[in-house]
Order: sequence, then C-alpha cells, then structure tokens
Amino acid sequence: MENSTNQRLITHGNALHAHLLKMGLSSQKYIAVKLLIMYLNSRKSHEIDQMVKEFNGFNLVAHNCLINANVKWGNISEARRLFDEMPERNEVSWTALISGLLRYGRVDEAMWYFERNPFQNVFLWTATISGLVQNGLSSEAMGVFVEMLASGVAPNDVTFTSVIRACGELGNFELGKSVLGLIVKVGFEDNLSVSNSLVSFNLRLGNIDLARRIFDRMEERDVVSWTTILDMYVEMGDLREARRIFNEMPERNEISWSMMISRYSQGGYSEEAVKIFRQMVQCGFKPNTSCYSSVISALANMDALEAGKHIHGHVLKIGVEKDIFVGCSLVDLYCKCGNTIDGRLMFDSILEKNVVCWNSMVTGYSLNGQLSEAIELFNQIPNKNNISWNSLISGYVETENFDGAFEVFNEMILSGERPNKSTISSVLKACASLVSLEKGEYMHAKVVKLGFQNDVFMGTALVDMYAKSGNIESSRKVFNRMPIKNEISWTAIIQGLAENGFAEESLALFEEMEQTSIVTPNDLILLSVLFACSHCGLVDKGLFYFNSMEKVYGIMPSERHYTSVVDMLSRAGRISEAEKFITNMPFEPEVNAWAALLSGCKTYGNEKLAEKIARKLSELAETKSGGYVLLSNIYASSGRWLDVLSTRKMMNEKGVKKSGGCSWIEVRNRVHLFFSQDDSHAQSAEIGEVLELLNSEMVIL
Repeated sequence: MENSTNQRLITHGNALHAHLLKMGLSSQKYIAVKLLIMYLNSRKSHEIDQMVKEFNGFNLVAHNCLINANVKWGNISEARRLFDEMPERNEVSWTALISGLLRYGRVDEAMWYFERNPFQNVFLWTATISGLVQNGLSSEAMGVFVEMLASGVAPNDVTFTSVIRACGELGNFELGKSVLGLIVKVGFEDNLSVSNSLVSFNLRLGNIDLARRIFDRMEERDVVSWTTILDMYVEMGDLREARRIFNEMPERNEISWSMMISRYSQGGYSEEAVKIFRQMVQCGFKPNTSCYSSVISALANMDALEAGKHIHGHVLKIGVEKDIFVGCSLVDLYCKCGNTIDGRLMFDSILEKNVVCWNSMVTGYSLNGQLSEAIELFNQIPNKNNISWNSLISGYVETENFDGAFEVFNEMILSGERPNKSTISSVLKACASLVSLEKGEYMHAKVVKLGFQNDVFMGTALVDMYAKSGNIESSRKVFNRMPIKNEISWTAIIQGLAENGFAEESLALFEEMEQTSIVTPNDLILLSVLFACSHCGLVDKGLFYFNSMEKVYGIMPSERHYTSVVDMLSRAGRISEAEKFITNMPFEPEVNAWAALLSGCKTYGNEKLAEKIARKLSELAETKSGGYVLLSNIYASSGRWLDVLSTRKMMNEKGVKKSGGCSWIEVRNRVHLFFSQDDSHAQSAEIGEVLELLNSEMVIL
C-alpha cells in the first residue's frame, strides 16, 4: 500500500517537473533542489543524474543532498568521495559525513575528519558524541564532550541525552551526577528528552527510587517516558505495578504493547499475554514481529494449537512468517503441541536459520520422544552452542536413555563447549535415575570446577542425586553446605532421608525447617513427612500433620496425601481405621490407596477384607497387576495354592501382566541390567556358574 502511494506521488512529481520545464522554471536553483530531493527520496537514478547536470557546475546544497542520500542508502564510500571532491563545504557537509561514518562503524575515519573540521557548532559536536556512544565508545564520547565544553560551545538537549546515555553505559553514577548538575545549571532539567534519559540512566544503575521520583515530577511525559518507567517494573518482575502503569498510560505504542505481551509470556502468564495481545488488536494497533513471536510462544505454553494456527494465518497474510523469531516461535508451537511434522515443515521454510531455530527443532523432537530425528538434526547444526547440546541431552533423559545422556555430555566436554547449569541438572537427573554414584561423584566434581557449587539449583540436584543413589551422608553434607536453601532443597533432603530409611531424622529436619527457615512447607514436603511417619510407625504424629495441612499450612490434601495416610495406618496394623478412612475420602480413592490397604491385609492376615479389596481393585485397575499380585502373595503366605493359581488365571484371562523384576549393578563405569528369567546378558553363563558355586558353598556351610 505504501509503495503504491509513493509511486502515485512520483508520477505526480514527474508531471509537475514536465510542467516546470515547459514554463522554464525548473532551472531555478531552489526549485531544482526540491526536484533533486524528490528523485533522491525515490532513488530514481536516471532523473538524479539529469538534475545534477541541470545545475551546470557545483552546487553546495545539491552536493550535501547527494551526500545525505548516499549515507541513507549505505553507500558511505560514495558519500566520502563526494565530500572529498567538494571545492567548498559548510557545517552541513561536515556533519553529514562524520555522522554517516560513525553510523556505519567507521570510527577512525570519522574522527580523522572531525579533528580537521573548521567548524565549532553544537550540531557537529553532538553528532560526534552520539555516534561514539552508538559504537560503544562511551569513554571517548565523554572525552569529546569535555573538549566541547572547553571550546565554549553550549550543549543542547540532544547532547545531554547522548552524554547521559554514555554515563549509563560506563556505569559511572558520580559522573552522571556531575552532568545532572550541569543540566540544571543551563536550564534543561525540565526538557522532555533529557528527563527521559535521566530516568533511563538511573534505572540502568539500579537507582529505582530516584528514577521514579524524576518520572513523577515530570510536568510533561510522552510515550517514551511511560514506556521507560513501564520497562522498569517489567524488568523487576513486578507485573502488577507494570500493569497498573500500562493502564494509566495516556498513549501507548507498539513498543509498550509488545513489552507487556513479551514479559507476561516469558514470566509464564500465558493467558494474560494472549489477553493483552487481543486488546492491542482491538485498539487498532498493528502487532510487530516481536508481538507475534511472544503471543505464539504463549499459545505454545498453553498447548493451544488451534489458536496458534489462527495466528499463523495472520502471519502468513502479512508476510512475516520468514522472520527468524516468528518462525522459531511457530516451530516451538507445533512441537510443544505434539505436531512435529508441521513443526519440521515450518523449520524447513526458514531460509536463514540461526542456532536458536536449529535448537527449537531439536528440542521439539526431544520433547516428543523422537530421539533418532533429534540426533540426526543435531548433527547438521552448523554452529552448536550449549543449548544445542542441552536439547539433545534432555532428549536422552526424557526417553530414559540415561547412559546415552552421559555419553553426549562427554562429547560436549570434548568439543570444548562449556556446560551450563541446565546441562549439569539434566545429567545429574540421569545419574540419579541410573543410581550411578560413580557418575554422580564425577558430576559433583564438574559442578565445583565450573564454580556452580553455591547455586541453589545445583545444590538441590546434588542432594537429590546422592539421596537416590543411597549415599545419604553425602546428600546431607551437600545440603548443609548450601548457602541458600529453597523449598525444593528442603523437599529433596526430607524426602531423601525418608526414602532411605532415616525417617526419624527426616522428621527432625522438617521440624528444624519450621523453626529456623523462612521456607513454608509445601504439598511435596508434607507428603515426605507422611511417608516418614508411615515408615517409622509414628501414626498419631502423621495424622496430626495430615489434619494440620489445611488448617495450619493452607494446603488442600491431594489423593497422594490420603493414600499415604492409608499406607501409614495399614503398616501399623490399624486395618479397620484404614478401611474407614479410605471409605470416607472426599473423592474416589486411587488404585494405590486400595493396594496399600491390601498390603496391610497381607501383613496382618486379614484374608476376608483382602478378598473384598481385590474385587474392588479388579473393577478399578483391570490392566494393573499390583492388586492381583498382592492378593496372590496373601494366598501363598497362607498356603492356599489353589487360590494362588486361581488369581494367576484371572490375571491371564484379563490380559494383566506382571512386569518382570529388574536389578542392576555398575561395574567399571558400566551399568549391567538383569531381568527376571532373562539370560540375554553376554556373560550370563559365567554368572550362572558363579551363582551355582556360591549356592553349593552356602549349602556346605
């Protein structure tokens, strides 16, 4: 639409030019300059050449227009050539060239010209200072600013805006205070752009209160002012205050809308992000690529595939689907919603892929258990980063190929890529799942070497790994050394102690947490506490904690908490209480609750109730073997072998299969798996011979 409008204007301009030629007015210099500018703006090279010829020699204004146009087009060498050929130059000539060279990063050339320019005006000084700041040379910019003051040239609002930004880039608060004093002295403290820069400067240095005071006392505010203060609360994570500021803004632009959508999406508030996006569209704003990328990511987190496809349609309609950020978000959307086929189609349509795009697709395959596809694509990534490696390692962990995860980690180390906390966390999870203490200790050494030992998440992962590997002493040591502990850390150690048979110590630690820590017990911690009470026979204490969940801790017990109480009562032989408790549950008991009661019946020989529960289990869990196996074991312990056979027959008739038992051992950094009635191990014959020998020795003894 814009192109067609411009084309119509050029057509009218050509007609006007023809009319001026006919009237003999086109040769007048001020009209010729206007016509040249018109053709420069539309980049009509033939017409530009014709207009230059019409000047019949050098024209300073026309030459400056040509320099500015070439700078705009990126033809900086041509702009320099035009400047060097000029027999006469003014402030505009020098400013255009120097600012152009700085815009394209040719700092040395720009400063060469700056040092030789004969003019001392505020525009040239300001253009140089601003250009240096934009090139990340804030210290040099401040040096030029000092020279400017020494030369007697008074700064303007644009100068101060650039200088304040330089102070922020340098992180020099004292220097900023000095500049502020100068701003007040020359009377620019109420200037809108200067005030906006002061707000940004104080925010950059963390002076949030001062930034807010400057904002509050501003008599005039524009959309930049509001967006800057909005960004402050967004960066702080105070989305409630950010939303209040956003609602108060008298004027909003695409940046402020995009900022809110992005932050809500990144913060996990996906539904709110989508809601703001809809408001933006309803208010007549056109979303930019950042908005589309953020809202697509939000929909991906919501698993809202249909809504995502609707947005994809809009993206195709306006032609931004090839944008790398929008494209990556669409890949992420389809993969998170389980549609890796469309995700791959979207990935393949992106012509210029960056590493983020490659990582998105590898992660998508990994999330959906398509490990072979993830490996194939991973090997094609031209420039891998640690996120690439993390994506593949996570895929191995998600598919429970824990040995593979460790092998990929070793390849990552050999490649020279430095692991980050996410890498270590995934590999520690693999170590915990393998119950591989040797690998876990190796990873602990890596954590120390990489300097992550004081990180709360790394510490928690180590606590969990050692606990699951059975080394509760090391788990406790890591926990005690952690400088900061959160609720996940406490959960890991309390649960680890309970599951490793240290139930009383687990409860003692829970009580210590209540007395000394600011951490509030959560549902998982209380589940571990109930587990501990169950395993050390502290039934009354367990019931006290269960009854306190809602009243004291504000946590509504879940099915798992109720099941733990059933297990606790059943283990203690309080079978009738357990039966009454399970009957009075506020919701349908889960299968594990009935299985726990059935297990108690087995232990305490309550066959009549066991048969009743088994019938209930047969209704609830026809495809699960746990209840039938327990019932079979009860019959076996009582010598009722016909009933054992009958139960096994019932399992066969219903197609219920008991999963085979599995044991494993790690020898010389290799994990060996052994399944019940399985002789697939390469050394099964030798192992059998050793077992026979041991058996004969034990018989002799």
